[in-house]
Amino acid sequence: MQLVSGDAAGEVVESLRRLVHGLRVSAHAAEHKLGVSGAQLFVLAELAAEPGCSIRRLSERTLTDPSSVSVVVARLVARGLVARRRDAKDARASVLTVTRRGLAVLRRAPEPYQVRLIAGLRALSPAKLRQVRGVLADLVAALGLADGAAPLFFEGTPRRRQRTRSHAAR
Repeated sequence: MQLVSGDAAGEVVESLRRLVHGLRVSAHAAEHKLGVSGAQLFVLAELAAEPGCSIRRLSERTLTDPSSVSVVVARLVARGLVARRRDAKDARASVLTVTRRGLAVLRRAPEPYQVRLIAGLRALSPAKLRQVRGVLADLVAALGLADGAAPLFFEGTPRRRQRTRSHAAR
């Protein structure tokens, strides 16, 4: 289908494709260059910007549900990029910090695309941002996607299987 000038739906789809493409390219580059997903890089960068925060605070910083952030943090802890310890003031709470290894990853990393996306949205006027929020909420509801927590971009997306030597030779 060719985009017809003045086709509003086509122009919206084109803009969505560009946004998703930017997110995908950024996520792929992070994984290829740094060995972390785009979502992991975003969480790591936000944690470095506010060391010692909790999952709840990190979810506020990333504009994501705490359960989704918790999954990403668990992966970062397992890889030794983030340390989790008990809060000295409240033993029930955890405090998160980026490890030396995590800081080394961040030194080699470009700015996460999600940071740019959020900055771009926040640069809109309040009226435009309300308009975008309403339209996207309507679209998400119309597509039946409104239930449940939305994960971070491309986190948990199945990776493509590596081709085996015999498969690649075909």
